[in-house]
Amino acid sequence: MTQDAGSDGTVGKALDVLDMVAQANRPVRFSELLAQKTYPKATLYRFLQTLTNQGMLGYDEDRGTYSLGVRLVRLAHSAWQQSSLAPLARRYIDDLAAESGETIHLAQMDQGQVLYVDKRNATQPVEMFSSAGKVGPAYCTGVGKAMLAFMPDPAVQAAISRQSFHRFTPHTLDSAAKLLTELGAIRDRGHAFDREEHEPGIICCAVPIRSRSGRVLGALSMTSTTSRTTLAALEAQSPRIKDTAAQIAAEAESWRFPEQN
Repeated sequence: MTQDAGSDGTVGKALDVLDMVAQANRPVRFSELLAQKTYPKATLYRFLQTLTNQGMLGYDEDRGTYSLGVRLVRLAHSAWQQSSLAPLARRYIDDLAAESGETIHLAQMDQGQVLYVDKRNATQPVEMFSSAGKVGPAYCTGVGKAMLAFMPDPAVQAAISRQSFHRFTPHTLDSAAKLLTELGAIRDRGHAFDREEHEPGIICCAVPIRSRSGRVLGALSMTSTTSRTTLAALEAQSPRIKDTAAQIAAEAESWRFPEQN
């Protein structure tokens, strides 16, 4: 059970079960979910039945497996339109990708993790973890650190408590202390780096997307490979990345987050 599920009552527990199915990344049997020992058998079955009846899960009677339901597709599409920066940012990241020839990522923070909401491939595409809709760690990605550095302290501490600090590469920041030191440096210079911290050979320069009041709306990054460029070369693009982030922030505020003068 997640930290917040129990405190949010029945709804929180039902959503926790939904997450259990989602995290399997494939159709999953009741016995596999029960083996996680999160809920008693009767409780787990009741939640699965309710979620299936509501279209949040699908049940394959022939295989006896549960998978995410089609209702979630509709909800995800609505969320993308209403809560994601992607529709607003599209033309700006198109321009940045065309000018730079590099991979551009647009991300937002979700429960202490990075949610990639849009991506433009480089002129010569590079295979990497990220893609629109994928969730990644915040502590070892440029976009994640760019957002964490400018979030309020309570939100940062809550996000840090959700990090695994798994050492993906020799360059990964593998402790909260190291991450906090890095966040201070990011605040000083205004942009973040991924120094091959999540994937070997993948580097980036990232900036936060912030409202006029300083609220973090998301992050934008320019990503490349060590075989093609250097961090210094990507950092030289930081003024252009920041300009694009400011354009996206202004668009977001004029559309959905107007502030009273």
